[in-house]
Amino acid sequence: MRVRALLFLFFLLAISSSVWSQPVQSKWATLDGNKIHYYDVGITKADKALVLIHGWTCNADFWKDSRTAFPAYRVISIDLPGHGRSDKPRLTYSMEHFAKAVHAVVKKAGVKRAVLVGHSMGTPVARQFYRLYPDQTLGLVAVDGALQAFFTKEVLDQFFAPLRADYNANAAKFVDGMLEPIKDEALKKIIRDSMLATPEHVGLSALEGMADEKIWIEDRINVPVLAIMAPSPAWPQNIKERYLAIAPNLDFHMWMGVSHFLHMEKPKEFNETVRAFVIKNKLL
Repeated sequence: MRVRALLFLFFLLAISSSVWSQPVQSKWATLDGNKIHYYDVGITKADKALVLIHGWTCNADFWKDSRTAFPAYRVISIDLPGHGRSDKPRLTYSMEHFAKAVHAVVKKAGVKRAVLVGHSMGTPVARQFYRLYPDQTLGLVAVDGALQAFFTKEVLDQFFAPLRADYNANAAKFVDGMLEPIKDEALKKIIRDSMLATPEHVGLSALEGMADEKIWIEDRINVPVLAIMAPSPAWPQNIKERYLAIAPNLDFHMWMGVSHFLHMEKPKEFNETVRAFVIKNKLL
């Protein structure tokens, strides 16, 4: 019996290895007639999923080290409208529009409830999804992203002024400022090239969406929240306490020695932290 059990285990491992070595295939949803590109891997028949939402001018491939790291779950990674392989029409790229795009994807995929993982701009997108679809939100993961306003609109306007004045001339400087702490030059180039490939009309509109004061209300988050942050002068010293004030079921981490793209610099540690959060709260 023991030999049979071992042979069966090896058979399952061989099947698993074969499945995860296959290329990740593209899938598509639509919102207002525009196509949204996404990847759907893992247990694709499950009605619960881990949904990965990239940041400003990024794309679904920024999660390449995470999307196949959770074989026990269904994992969906999305190219938000205007990004990656999704359509890029000229429209208002608000956080609400992005949240509705995420909803269009999970609806098309047959997902009823999700844990939303948002990097950078993806955090207010996930937050907006929770506001619009609270019954479909199992938990939120903020990956170096803001859950509340830390600056006035006037400060943000001043910060974004160079991009508004001349996007093509200043976008590279803006991106390079975020990438400066990264030691891996190959990773830095991949991130930089991808972000600068996003069209100007998308990047500028998404900036306006993040600066919209209407999305920064201090409403309570009643689902479990994981925050994995990188040190930055943008974050107040009491950021953990401020997050706790709106998200009482909070698991907070401040990682040292990482950049804004911590999930790409330390994917193994990141994936393990997310997995532990999901297991602890019995979310998937």
